[in-house]
Amino acid sequence: MPQPSLPAAEHVVLDNGLHVRLHHEPRLKRAAAFMRVAAGSHDVPAAWPGLAHFLEHLFFLGTERHSGDHGLMAFVQNHGGQINASTRERCTDYFFEVPVSAFAGALERLCDMLGHPRMTQAEQLREREVLHAEFVAWSRDPEARHQQWLTSALDAEHPLLAFHAGNRYSLPVPRDSFQQDLRSFYRRFYQTGQMTLCLVGPQPLEQLRAMAQKAAGALRPGDTAEQIAPPPLVGTPGEAVERPDNSRFNLLFACENLPRSADQALEFLATWLGASQHGGLLAELRRRQLVQTLELSTFYTFADQALINIEFKLTPAGEAATALISQLCFDWLEFFQAHDDWQGLREEFRLLNERRLQVASALELARHHSDDTPCELSRQALQALREILEQLRPEHLLHPVAPGPERDLAGRWRLPPRNRFLRPSRRPDHPVADPQGLAYWDGASAHSHEAALYLRWRVYASRHQGLFRTLQDSLRKLTEEARQAGVQMVFSSLGDDWQLKLSGVQAPIPALLEQALELLAIPAPEVWHQAGQEPSSATLTPIKELLKRLPDHSLGYFHSRTSDEDLRPLALQKLWGAARWDGLAVGMDDGERSALNNALRKMPGTASPHLAQSHPAHSGRSWSHVPCQSSEQALLLFCPAPSQSIADEAAWRLLAQLCQTPFYQRLRVELQLGYAVFSGLRQMAGRTGLVFGVQSPQAPLADILGHVQAFIETLPNLIEALKPAALETQREELASRHERSQMDLLPLAELLWQACQAGHGADYLSNLQRAVRELRSNDLQQAAQHLASGTGGWLCLATGPALEPSWVPAQRSLPGR
Repeated sequence: MPQPSLPAAEHVVLDNGLHVRLHHEPRLKRAAAFMRVAAGSHDVPAAWPGLAHFLEHLFFLGTERHSGDHGLMAFVQNHGGQINASTRERCTDYFFEVPVSAFAGALERLCDMLGHPRMTQAEQLREREVLHAEFVAWSRDPEARHQQWLTSALDAEHPLLAFHAGNRYSLPVPRDSFQQDLRSFYRRFYQTGQMTLCLVGPQPLEQLRAMAQKAAGALRPGDTAEQIAPPPLVGTPGEAVERPDNSRFNLLFACENLPRSADQALEFLATWLGASQHGGLLAELRRRQLVQTLELSTFYTFADQALINIEFKLTPAGEAATALISQLCFDWLEFFQAHDDWQGLREEFRLLNERRLQVASALELARHHSDDTPCELSRQALQALREILEQLRPEHLLHPVAPGPERDLAGRWRLPPRNRFLRPSRRPDHPVADPQGLAYWDGASAHSHEAALYLRWRVYASRHQGLFRTLQDSLRKLTEEARQAGVQMVFSSLGDDWQLKLSGVQAPIPALLEQALELLAIPAPEVWHQAGQEPSSATLTPIKELLKRLPDHSLGYFHSRTSDEDLRPLALQKLWGAARWDGLAVGMDDGERSALNNALRKMPGTASPHLAQSHPAHSGRSWSHVPCQSSEQALLLFCPAPSQSIADEAAWRLLAQLCQTPFYQRLRVELQLGYAVFSGLRQMAGRTGLVFGVQSPQAPLADILGHVQAFIETLPNLIEALKPAALETQREELASRHERSQMDLLPLAELLWQACQAGHGADYLSNLQRAVRELRSNDLQQAAQHLASGTGGWLCLATGPALEPSWVPAQRSLPGR
């Protein structure tokens, strides 16, 4: 594997006072910007809770220069990018990632919207209702209730206990005093002295610097504004709150007087506390069948304060053993503290961080570099770690744990070993022939250090969900090792198939695959002891629950039967013996290709190139009722393309691009149906479709569906009104985004895997680009009519039952039965 070159970096202060961090990363195909404003929800006047979050929303409504279809959000989405913002306690972040060709335009719009927001009262009133809908959802969210319990033991005067979400009652838009404070907050904090901009991309530093200088001219210059220090975390507690979820156990610490670099110290501690290797805390708790997961996170940090949360997701047995879990945790912390200096772990930590950055996206890199955190643990962070460990003691718990019986400790703790996949693996001495079931396709570059591997087994997976969970559990430790080595490993189930994906740094992929195949073929005995136990899962919002169900439902798998499943090793052996498999590798160089082929000799099942994917008939309207524990209504409409031809896929892709902004504008901004409003293109098992989604706190399903259908019916008119030059721009933008040399490896590999499953060949990308460029207005008109008439069939997933007889309730269980 070629060693990636070190990226060039630069930190400059522009003439207007804006701090800018620039990072040139040649391997990237896209560029990202991350703007941090040092002002958040704890900095607003106490009279107007939610003001900072409200202002964040107002920025995206546009400026006099850029609004509507020309605003930042529409611009980024029309170029196939991603964009978001986040208001936290003491900062607000704005960030996006786009193709390099669109970067200057997006950066100009970002600075313009922060420097020249419109903030008309009419727009404020509309946006406040969106914020109120978010508040309603937040108030019903189990996670919000859990956070309220966590912070309930803090000093009553600390702002963490206050209400900050914002709603129509806390944001009196027509009131003069509110408007004065809104503008005063904006003028005080939204100026260059409070801002830090980080730009990351493949462009040379000089080009990034020039773009920053040009765009930042739209920002208001100013000096640093003081953020008022908070009161102590611990004091007179607020009103007691009952613990809402017994399946979660938290050790929460309020730490004060921490030195600088505490954030990096906590990242270091979290890495080793949550390590799954034998001899660690998590392995011991899992051995005793007390917890499913363990995570250390920083709930809050500002100045010298930090709220540190160690959370355990408990098993049923663990719910009755929280005292023992607490004892084991504190015993491990004492063991870890006794190894002060941690030289070996510090070196491993540096390697882990360097490997993570090798596969990070432009946006992930921009977020990382905005904090200017080095890969190795600094001296300041080492000292901060010592201070933190001194405070992570039982007497500092915000929610004390009742003492348990006599200590029952492991007594044989060990520090985590080195990650074996961070070091070179042995390659075969001679070339190994490609297996029959695996296709090799080129990546974006012949010299990339990244690759992706997809393997698929046809095993009637929907009948074997218990075995699937057993295999997931078998891979759990290896999955974490792979993540640390820069490889994402995902074992998933879709329809009749099990799939294994490994993507990231290509060097460790063959060795990881070899280990994974062994664990899939013969899970360890302790894994079988827990077979059949369904892990508890977090409650999702209704729209996220529908999105989770969509892939299986789109293939006709609405229900599954697992009550009579055989969960024994012999059943798994029989299943593997009857399995058929195929796969795709993208971006592998010759050396790793032989190593991968060698590992595939352990592949269970029989190679069967290009397994056919059966889809339900493309006709009619099916309705899948997905009950959710929420009073809000949500609906997801999936509209497949009429066929799997590349011509139909090209038309559907361009329709998706044309729909995105007007659909959002109509249903979210104008009709204010809710905060979760989106449309886009989805591909599942090679099947292409358009998705329209809405979650609303007040609108009934009939109204939501009516508005979605009404929008779809307007598409022919929208296309007809599109000027030829505008259509040409949209068409060329879409085609250029699918140029192999302009795509990052991982999204390219995902696209090619979908093409492979649809039966397309290695020339798929060039054919898709040609089909997009050949689209004319009448082709799009015809595609829009096919969409409106449901030629490819419509599938609606919703939180309620079917509304009309024309919708057939989805009752299909296991295809083939």
